Order: sequence, then structure tokens, then C-alpha cells
Amino acid sequence: MRPEAFAAAREQFATILGWLDGDASSGLDHAELEGQLDVAGRELLRLLLQDHVDLRAVREGRVEVAGADGSHRTRVETGHTRALGTIFGEITVTRIAYREPGQANLHPADAALNLPVEKHSHGLRQLAAIESSRGSFDGAVEAIERSTGQHLGKRQVEDLANRAAIDFDAFYTQHKPPSSDADDILVLSCDGKGVVMRPDALRPATAKAAANPKLATRLSKGEKRNRKRMAEVGAVYDITPVSRCPADILPGNDTQRRDATAAPVARNKWLTASVVNDAATVVTTIFDEADRRDPDHARSWIALVDGNVHQIQRIKAEAKDRDITVEIIIDFVHVLEYLWKAAWSFHREGDPAAEAWVRKHAQTILDGHPTRVAGALRRAATLTNLDPGRRENADKCATYLTNKRAFLDYPTALERGWPIATGIIEGACRHLVKDRMDLTGARWGLHGAEAILKLRALRCNGDFATYWTWHLSQEQQRIHRSRYLNGSVPRAA
Repeated sequence: MRPEAFAAAREQFATILGWLDGDASSGLDHAELEGQLDVAGRELLRLLLQDHVDLRAVREGRVEVAGADGSHRTRVETGHTRALGTIFGEITVTRIAYREPGQANLHPADAALNLPVEKHSHGLRQLAAIESSRGSFDGAVEAIERSTGQHLGKRQVEDLANRAAIDFDAFYTQHKPPSSDADDILVLSCDGKGVVMRPDALRPATAKAAANPKLATRLSKGEKRNRKRMAEVGAVYDITPVSRCPADILPGNDTQRRDATAAPVARNKWLTASVVNDAATVVTTIFDEADRRDPDHARSWIALVDGNVHQIQRIKAEAKDRDITVEIIIDFVHVLEYLWKAAWSFHREGDPAAEAWVRKHAQTILDGHPTRVAGALRRAATLTNLDPGRRENADKCATYLTNKRAFLDYPTALERGWPIATGIIEGACRHLVKDRMDLTGARWGLHGAEAILKLRALRCNGDFATYWTWHLSQEQQRIHRSRYLNGSVPRAA
């Protein structure tokens, strides 16, 4: 090591020691000491990093350099510099440039350091990804400055977060799936949640409706603001089957309630979400994840849905294309919502008798007789001579139970230990989408929303740290290795 190496860092360290050993610090309380040491310590770390890259520049030797197209860079120039904003502060990287007329310069030292395209370091990009996926971009700016002392603009944080998410799909294509038992059930589920978008990010039909409201100053009855684009959410997880009976779902007395068998617990939960892709694409994505977990299709696959016709059609089509048997179950809670709406066709709002009425019909459905309930609702509505407006919800419930009867086989589902509620996907819609994307005043652009959804999914899946390591290796390949002959970056001896 040269005598002058790390001279600036040594001087800063000596300054800190002198200050701590002198009168200037002796009267400070610990909070004041912490604050001033934090600032001085960051500067010391910045100088250490600066001195290190300066030393590497001094030691950098000349090498033979050929671009990806085989063209050699025969002109060599030293002293080329670029700025790098790091978590400690800004530094300057000096390196050799290999040049050739009509060709872009190559800097092997940049590849060795895996420098990003943009000014800000991967450390700052990682912080931007974490903080902006946790809360608002304004909050991310504050959090980064609080933890590093570095001030980034809001737009810079958005751009860094967008860049951080670009390898999401490729990461999960190659990521090793979690281990599971052969008897575990593989559960697939999907749903959607609206995200308020900027006008240029709306789908064409929504944008057209938003641009042509019926009234200029307020919404008409039944009219929506047409500001949202649907974020499609998918989930795949494993469960160990737990056989249950209808009394475990709706216990009739305290003894049944006390002895009720708990629902199977989800494990190895994997989430994805997209505001760019449609529901069909997200269904394909969750099937891809399920295929990774069970490539031989040896396990039982079930799909939990809320009854959406398009979802069911896409799941059926995907299963047919892959020659997989997938049992589709409609969320029992969703069925209860239809029953409760029907209850007010026959009871006054708030009538306690409505609860017993709903329980009775729900138990019949759990016993495997949804069409029996449908017929009972229609007969009761006719016998009580309900007017069309009053009986509307009763008829809707009856039609729903009749049309969806193939997906309401709860006796089989409970006996085989399958879940019958979509709590996982509903929780994902709330946590993955609503909690972050629905902040007051938020208006999203398409690519910004997509990036945040992917970053939140990575964190929910517990894969962010693994993803980040892989993402940096992809950046190395994209930015550096791809520019050299045979993807090999020459290194000085």
C-alpha cells in the first residue's frame, strides 16, 4: 500500500479522535454526541470509500479489451471520472477508458465495481426500494435522509424503485420453490383491487368514461369516478389437509364451538400482483408458480375464488391447457354475503331473527344442498307476495346458488381437508395493494404502480434479500458483461 493511501480518511479519523478527547465534546450529553458522531462518522466512511476507489485507480493496469462485436479498443486514456452517489455521500470514481472511433467507451473498472447506469449507488437503490414499498415516496425521501444523511428527490426515489423491480418475473422463473409434503394441498387464488391512476394510465374504456361524465360538477346516480385501474392479485400456497364437518364452520352450540376443528393453516405463501397485466395473465402466472412446486402434478390442486365468472373461466382454460385437474371452490364467506342480502327481503333491517334465518340456510348449503336453499327462497318470496324491489336480493341469491352449485360442494371440500374461504387472497389485496396504493391523494402512473406492487410482493414473500443479490448479478450482466466479447470482462493482473 502506498504511503499516501487513505490519507484523507486517516486525517478525518484523527480529527474525530481529537474532538472526542478535547474540551469541545466533554460537556455534551449523549444525544448531542450521537448526532455529531453520526455526521462525522458518515464523512469518515465516505472518505474511506473514496480513498479505496482512488487506490484501485492507481493500481489499475492496462489490458486487452474487445467489445461484444469483437472490435478491439486500441486507444487507452487514463483519468476518466464519473460521480457515484452512495449511502455515505458522493464520491468520484477514476478509471481507464478504452476507446475506438465510432464505438462506445469501455471501462473494465466499472464492471469490477458493478457500477450502475444512474448516478446513485445500488445501496441507495436498495433503500429506495425498501422505503418506497413500505410507505409514500415522500416518506421514503425522509427515511433515506434520516438513515444516511443523503437527500434524494422524490422523482429520483421513484426512478430508483422502478429500476429495482425490473427482474421480478425472471427471478421467480429460476427461483427454487419451497419444499412440501406429497400429501399437501396446493391452493391457487386470485382477486382484484382498484388503484386510483393518472388519466394516462387508465385502460381505454375507463379513460373514455372518465372523460365523458354525465354531469360536469357531480356524479349521477350509479356513476363511478372512473379513476381506477384494476390491480390483479394472485396467491399460491400449501396446506396440510385437515378434515372438518359443517359443525366446525357453523357450530350450533357451545360444545360444538369448543370442540371445533381449526381450519388448515397456509404455508409457503407466494403472492404476485400486477396493474399492467390482466386477470388472464395473472392466472397464468399463478399456474406457473404451482407448476414449479408440483411439476409432476402429483398433488391435489384447488382454486379458491369469489365467484367471478371471468376468473372461473380463466382457471378452467388454464387447467385444460396444462392437462391438470383443478377443483374450484367458491368462498363460503362470499355465499354468506348473498344470504345476508337476501335476509333483508324477508326481515326488517336489524331484526335479530335474520341471523337465525341466515344460519339455517347456510347450514343447508354446507350440507351440500344449495339448490334446495335457492328453491326455498323463491317459494318464500312468492308466498309472501313480495314486490319486485323487495324480492330482488332474494332472487339474486337464488340465481347465484343455482348457477354456482358446481363450485359449492362443501361436504367434499371439508371431508378432504380443503379450505373454503379466500382469506389469504383478500388479505393480500388489502396489504399488498390497498395499504400502500390507496394512500390519500395518491395518483399512480402505470410503471410506478407496477414496480411498487412487485417490490411489496417480494417483501411479503420473504424473498427480497435473495432477490436483491440476484438482481445485482443481473445488473452486472446487463450493464457490463454484455458489452464485452464472450461476456468476459478483462481484469488487470
